[in-house]
Amino acid sequence: MTTLFGHNYIGGRRSAEGRVQLHSLDASSGEALPGSFLQATESEVDAAAKAAAAAYPIYRNLSAEKRARFLDAIADEIDGLGDEFVATVCRETALPAGRIQGERGRTSGQMRLFAKVLRRGDFYGARIDRALPERQPLPRPDLRQYRIALGPVAVFGASNFPLAFSTAGGDTASALAAGCPVVFKAHSGHMATAQWVADAIIRAAERTEMPAGVFNMIYGGGVGEWLVKHPAIQAVGFTGSLKGGNALSHMAATRPQPIPVFAEMSSINPVILLPEALKVRGEKIAAELTGSVTLGCGQFCTNPGLIIGQRSPQFSAFLEQFSARMNEQPAQTMLNAGALVSYSHGLNELHEHPGLTHLAGLPQQGDQARPQLFKADVSLLLKGDELLQEEVFGPTTIVIEVEDQTQLSAALYGLRGQLTATLIGEAQELLEHRWLTELLQEKVGRILLNGYPTGVEVCEAMVHGGPYPATSDPRGTSVGTLAIERFLRPVCFQNYPDALLPEALQNANPLGIQRLVDGVSTREPLS
Repeated sequence: MTTLFGHNYIGGRRSAEGRVQLHSLDASSGEALPGSFLQATESEVDAAAKAAAAAYPIYRNLSAEKRARFLDAIADEIDGLGDEFVATVCRETALPAGRIQGERGRTSGQMRLFAKVLRRGDFYGARIDRALPERQPLPRPDLRQYRIALGPVAVFGASNFPLAFSTAGGDTASALAAGCPVVFKAHSGHMATAQWVADAIIRAAERTEMPAGVFNMIYGGGVGEWLVKHPAIQAVGFTGSLKGGNALSHMAATRPQPIPVFAEMSSINPVILLPEALKVRGEKIAAELTGSVTLGCGQFCTNPGLIIGQRSPQFSAFLEQFSARMNEQPAQTMLNAGALVSYSHGLNELHEHPGLTHLAGLPQQGDQARPQLFKADVSLLLKGDELLQEEVFGPTTIVIEVEDQTQLSAALYGLRGQLTATLIGEAQELLEHRWLTELLQEKVGRILLNGYPTGVEVCEAMVHGGPYPATSDPRGTSVGTLAIERFLRPVCFQNYPDALLPEALQNANPLGIQRLVDGVSTREPLS
């Protein structure tokens, strides 16, 4: 394995002002990997933010095609990272090679998807209302609107997706697509992985002649506050804990100039089991749910942490089958030692809660996470018990039994905001329970029928967001092409001569994009 000596990346160059050395660890053994990384100093954070600010007016004014080529180049570089890279990620995260190879493809794929968005041009959101000089009682001026990049974006890497939600992940991809330079804060759990990917981004930037500060990366604990509070930073992307997301949101809101934080934080992703489905295929559902709960050691933000069913002989039978399946599941290594400590702490709180009963799972011990199943009294959810709604990051879930549809409705109203909710039912009972869809739309960002939430497709229609505390801003998504809109803002030009307008708003429509002209969607040029 290559020995890595990690420097911070500032303005296209490596920087090594700091003296504090950090070490990346093997997630399975706890041993330090070869090499070290230098914690960023406050002056380096300042320099990174200023480098991004200097790149901003150049980068945002590049044509969409040039930015698309940059994203395509990043994708090519990531695809070119070979077996040694995969081995490094596996050691840092304890994730299997197949998972890493798949995630590498997802990461390069979303870069190429945003390149398509740029070439399509709808991200401009171009709107034109032509002047009506003869209108009475007052004439209308010529008004033209499009969207521009917000400015430099601070992105924080996530632990559970070392590629797809990290250095070149969805936040970085959508920010770069929007025209925003990025300052990336590397996650301490996979610093070597971050360096491999950062090198790939820098190579792509050099190949496509991007401004030097288009991508910057810093290492270290405690540096995030300097970054979020820096006046050059105009938005923040974050995937992580509720505590971390709330802290960043507070920092951003109390700046002299408050800025938006797009944080994906905490979700228990309820799964609702309808009676007829359990009668027809209860054993199959028990097996599939077990697989979803324990997939990737339960370290997915869409992990099903709450399962709700209506009291019946079928539900009792399902619980027996589900408990048996969960008891059979082997222990797994988590992403890092900190994740295991948090998991153990969360389990202790569940075990000590008087309203919960432990149904399955060997006692948690050793250096691996053991899958667990609990049952909670429905009164806890009806009373808004906070512990019941706190995400336990790992392979565990809680089952709740409700008396009837009235109690089911009341229980769901008691839920906080979620990323997902899932309905498992037969065709006719889904029609009879259509009221659930109406209710759940108010609570979640994505509703699934007869599927499982542990899997997020990167595409045009995907929503990976939801009301607080699932995210800090329910109006967006961190997965899918709609994610670009988080880092754009509208600008309106009034009575501007055609020669001074941006190309997206010029009469001839030189970009050939779809525009809303006097309320009509068209690609036609204006006379």
